[in-house]
Amino acid sequence: MEKIKQAILQANGSNQKENRSTFQLIVFKQKGEEYAINIDQIKEVVITPPITKMPQTLPYIKGVANIRGNVISVIDLEELFELKKNTKLDTHQQNYTLVVDSDEYKFGVLVQEVPNTLTVTSDEIEKSPNIIHSGNQSDYIKGVITLENRMIILIDIIQVIGGESTNNVFTGT
Repeated sequence: MEKIKQAILQANGSNQKENRSTFQLIVFKQKGEEYAINIDQIKEVVITPPITKMPQTLPYIKGVANIRGNVISVIDLEELFELKKNTKLDTHQQNYTLVVDSDEYKFGVLVQEVPNTLTVTSDEIEKSPNIIHSGNQSDYIKGVITLENRMIILIDIIQVIGGESTNNVFTGT
């Protein structure tokens, strides 16, 4: 009887491993910290085209850009997350834009390095401690991924833009 219980437990344990969800993520750096976004939220990655500044916009909205015939807002997460900036965005440096296209929003996110892809399982994503959250951050910080000597912050970019801190500027409300 004991052997049967052990066999059932082992079978259940292997089924749990098989049922783990896997996620493909886009990983990029902002001021030396690594962030990840679910690849399903990203339509494409492009070399940043010229950005036209718009008057009276929030500091993290860098302006608008024409990407494949679509005029979209371009945001700078370093500004939005209030990360200390040592230098201004170098318009002569090669920058990249993550194009986000959802039912509600279409916008670009500036990154300064070519982003990478990463596949992780749900077991590798740790919920971030509530103590580090303030305000709306708990809505868009989905967890932390620890890989060897790396810590990657998993964010929901749709929640970042849809949060109150952005004043819903991308929906016009």
